[in-house]
Amino acid sequence: MNRIRLSQQEADPIGGITAAWIVTIGAALALGTAVVQTVAHWREVVSPVAAIIALGLVAVAGIVAAVSATPQRAPFTTERLWLVVGLAVAAAVAEYVSTIGANRMLYDDFGSIVIGMLILALAPYCTWLSLLAAGLLSAAVLSFLVVGSAMATAVDVPIASLIAVNSAAVLSLSAAAAGYSYAIVDETLAWQRKANRAALQRDAELRAGIARSVQQSQVSVLGREVLPFLAGVMPADRISVDDADHARELAETLRHALKAGIESTWLDDLAANLQLTRAIDVVVDDPSGAADDLASDQRSALTALLSWLSDSGRTTAIEVVLAIDPPRHRITIRAVNGAAPPTRRELDRFAAVARAVALRAEVALTGENVKVEVTHVPD
Repeated sequence: MNRIRLSQQEADPIGGITAAWIVTIGAALALGTAVVQTVAHWREVVSPVAAIIALGLVAVAGIVAAVSATPQRAPFTTERLWLVVGLAVAAAVAEYVSTIGANRMLYDDFGSIVIGMLILALAPYCTWLSLLAAGLLSAAVLSFLVVGSAMATAVDVPIASLIAVNSAAVLSLSAAAAGYSYAIVDETLAWQRKANRAALQRDAELRAGIARSVQQSQVSVLGREVLPFLAGVMPADRISVDDADHARELAETLRHALKAGIESTWLDDLAANLQLTRAIDVVVDDPSGAADDLASDQRSALTALLSWLSDSGRTTAIEVVLAIDPPRHRITIRAVNGAAPPTRRELDRFAAVARAVALRAEVALTGENVKVEVTHVPD
């Protein structure tokens, strides 16, 4: 079921970002193909204005596709696919009008191949089902255009043959796009299942380590302060006011140690692990336990950001503050720049990944620190 609902961008947001240039190249090739085909059959053009409009619509479709696939506008929605395909189909209709009554060789029309090229270029951003549906509906529209042009063709063949030849490009390219989308999502999900199993095992080991740390903290308090205190007051006939105050302080210390072990979230565990492995201060302020409301893919995005910020001297200290502002939850990450601070472009890439997993992210970068503010609406 996930293979139907997911695109490559949704299953692998980083891969979706790196594929943005493919759409730009595909759009440029589609426009180039349209121009070449129009020039090649210019003798059949009876309405130059319609021909120019057709090329303009191809250019607009390519621009919309390229802009919609940029990381700043993630995630790519199905509505954008239909807009691009609609513009490309409109270009095919305009081309039909430009050669109406004089289109003797249907194979040199650019409509079918241009639509197919744009659908193929958008394969990393759409589900295989939507890509296949776009190809089939486009082929249906082109079939009506073939029927309208059949009387002017130079060859005497059945209309069904003309429809098959004219639809071959869009159907084959759409099938290729759908096959790519299905295969890449299937491979990504399989890899994620393996990664999740490894992450669960690591999480269990990490939590066991945290638990041991808490236990050691409790034992340390008992051994260093509580037991000597009890040994001192037990032989006494009376307990002084100072002894009572000290007893309350020790009880409060133990209570905090126990509470830290019980109420810790995955984010607390992550901070403890980063402090241990990266030797960097990571402070988490989450009084309401809002970190547990994040979905698994959202946790992965946040984990990736914190791990990346704490690595390679990018930052020297990180503070994570979680607050609930109904209906949204707000996560504010502040990091002090290190010797190799992150760049704005790198932070913008994280923002694109965050948007792909239903997180709204805003980044700010100064000479001294980094600030990332993430908001989301819990399910």
